[in-house]
Amino acid sequence: LPMAAADPQVLALAAQVAESGEQDIPLLLLKLKGILSSPSLGCEESKKIKQDIYDYGLTQYCLLVLRQDHSRLRGGWATAAQLAEILSHCCVGLEMKEDPEEFYKKFLPSAIDNLLVLGKRLQARFIRAIKDKEKQDFLRWFQTVTDAICWLFGGHIQLAACVLQNDRFLQLLITDDVETAVIMMSVLHNILRINSSVFLQVDKATLHSILDELVYKLSSTTNPAVGSAATKLLLVVAKLSKQLVQLLTTRYKGLKGLLNKQWTGKGFDRELNQLLDVLCLEQSNEKGEMQKQHQAACTIQATWRGFQTRKRLKKLPQAVTTLQRSFRAKREQELQHLAKQKEDEALKLQMQLQRQRAMRLFHERQLALLERVHASQVNKYMEEMEDKSALTIQRFWRGYRARRIFHQQKQSLKEYKAAVIIQRTACKFLEKRRRRRPLSPWKEPKGLTDEQRLALQQKVDDYIKLHPASQMSEEMSKELHMQAQEKLAQFLLRSRLDQRAAQRRETLLAQVNTDVELLMNAPGLAETTEKDIGVFVSRSVPVATKARQSHNTMLKYTRWPWWKKLGDEFMEDDVIPDEALNTELETLFIGGRK
Repeated sequence: LPMAAADPQVLALAAQVAESGEQDIPLLLLKLKGILSSPSLGCEESKKIKQDIYDYGLTQYCLLVLRQDHSRLRGGWATAAQLAEILSHCCVGLEMKEDPEEFYKKFLPSAIDNLLVLGKRLQARFIRAIKDKEKQDFLRWFQTVTDAICWLFGGHIQLAACVLQNDRFLQLLITDDVETAVIMMSVLHNILRINSSVFLQVDKATLHSILDELVYKLSSTTNPAVGSAATKLLLVVAKLSKQLVQLLTTRYKGLKGLLNKQWTGKGFDRELNQLLDVLCLEQSNEKGEMQKQHQAACTIQATWRGFQTRKRLKKLPQAVTTLQRSFRAKREQELQHLAKQKEDEALKLQMQLQRQRAMRLFHERQLALLERVHASQVNKYMEEMEDKSALTIQRFWRGYRARRIFHQQKQSLKEYKAAVIIQRTACKFLEKRRRRRPLSPWKEPKGLTDEQRLALQQKVDDYIKLHPASQMSEEMSKELHMQAQEKLAQFLLRSRLDQRAAQRRETLLAQVNTDVELLMNAPGLAETTEKDIGVFVSRSVPVATKARQSHNTMLKYTRWPWWKKLGDEFMEDDVIPDEALNTELETLFIGGRK
C-alpha cells in the first residue's frame, strides 16, 4: 500500500473490499461513483483521489469484475454498466509517474478489451431479448458501455488505435440490428473526430473490413438512420486523404450509383451530395488524361478509316450497301454487348452481396457457438474444426487428383480392356476348337515276340543271381517289426506334442498381438467406461470385433469399382485375394484363454 496520506473514503472502501466476499465486491465498488462525483473536489484533489483508487487496487478490481458473467452476480448487468462508467472516469485524468509502462501499455489496453467484451455480451442479449422492457434496459446499458469507451479513448488518444485493431470492435460493428449498429458507427465517428490519423495507421485488412461493412450497410438496408450514419462516416473517411478516396473509387465501383439510386431524398442530402462530389472529382481527375489519349486515338483511327472508306467507295460503288449493313450489325452487337455487360455486373453485385451476407451469418453462428462452449473446451473445439477442414480439403484434393489421373490414363485403360477382351475371345475360341477335335481311335499295343520274351527273362534271372535276397528267421522278423512299431509310436507322440506346443505358441502370439492392439487403441484412464473394461476381461469381444472387421473387408472388396479389378478378369467370382484378408486376419486370436 502507498505510504502517503490517502483519502479516508477510499481507504475505508478498500478495507471493505478486502474483507468482503466475491459476491459483494461489485456493489461495494459502486460507491466509487459517489466519491468521484463529490462537488467539493477540485482538479488537483480529483487527480489525487484517482491516484489513490489506482494505488489501492480498486481500479484493478473493477477491471476484473467486468470480465465475469453478471447474470449470476448481484446487481446484474446494470451494475456492470455502472462499473464500466466508473472505470473510464477513474482512468481519464490519471497521470502515472511511477511505472507508466504498466499503466499505459498493459492496464489501459486490457480495460478497452474488457469493455468491448462487456459490450458484445450486452449486444447479444439485446438481440435475443423478447420483451420491450428488457430490450430497452439492455440498449441503455449498451449505450452506457460505449460512452465509457468513448470517454476512455477521448482521455487517452493512443487508445483509439487499440480500439480499431481489436477484433471485438469489428464484431460489434458487423450486425444487422439497427439500434446497436447506429451506436457503434457513432463510436467510430468519435474515433475519427478525436484522432483522424489513426485510420491511416491501421493495417489494410482492418481498414478494408470496416469499409466493407459500411458499404454493405448502405446496400442491404433502407433505414434512414443507418444510411445517414454510414454516409457521414464515408464522408469523413474520404476527407482524410486522397488515398482513401482512391480506395473507395477502385474497390467499390458501384458505390456512386448505389448512393444516387437508393439514398437520395432520405433526409441527409447535404452529406450525400458532398460525398458524391468527392467521388466524382476523383473519378474525373483519373479519367481526364485517359480521355485525352482516347480521343486522340479515336481521331487518328477515324481519319484513317475515312480515307480507306473513301478509297473503297471510289472503286466499288456497291460498298455503300455493304457498309450500311455492317454498321447496323456492329451497332446491334454493341448494344447487345452493353446490355449483357450490365446484366453481368448486376448479377455479380447481387452474388457478392449474398456471399457477404452468408459469410456474416456464418461468422455470427461461429461466434455464438464459441460463446456457448466452455472456456476449457475452446481449444479442443477449434482443433476439431481444423481437423474437419483438413479432412475436407484432403478429400477434395484426392478426388481431383484421382479424376485427373483417370482421365490421363483413360486411353491406356481402353487399350488394356480391348486387349483383355481380344485375349479372352481368342482363348474361348481355341478352347472350343480343341474340344471339337475328334479323338484318335484306340490302338492296341504290340505284344512281345518269343525271342524278346526269352531275352527279358534271361535279364531277370541274371539280376536275381547278382542280388540274392537275405534270409531272415521268423523270430528276427517279429523283433524287427516290434522295434519299428515302437519307433513309429514314439515319433507320432513326439510329433503330436510338438504340434500342440506350436499351436499353443501361435495362440499365445495371437493373444499378445490382440492385447497390444487393444492397449494401443484403449482410451485414457479418465475416459474409461465399463464397456472398455469388459473388452479386456472377456476374450470374445476382440474376437467378434476382428471377425466383424474381416467381414467388412470382404464386403469392401466385393464393392470395389471395376478399375480396381482389371487384373482379376479370369478369377472366379467367389475368390477373394489373400492380400485383402491377411492384414485383417493376422492379429485375430481365435480360441479361449489357456
